[in-house]
Amino acid sequence: MYFRWEPGFEISVTVEEDGAVLVSANRAGLVSLANHLTTLAQGEHTDHFHLDEYSSLEEGSAELIVELTS
Repeated sequence: MYFRWEPGFEISVTVEEDGAVLVSANRAGLVSLANHLTTLAQGEHTDHFHLDEYSSLEEGSAELIVELTS
């Protein structure tokens, strides 16, 4: 799978004290996530992507894994 990033994207993921997951992004980040989700939706069962502070998310972000289940 090829995931397309928009220039200048910024995305962070945090887990709040109440357990809620907060995804914060600028416009380019939201478009990039939308592209990723669309690409994933066209994939195969169990295809997935991982994002963390070492691969595309802002420093200090929690890991985000998104998986296609069916």
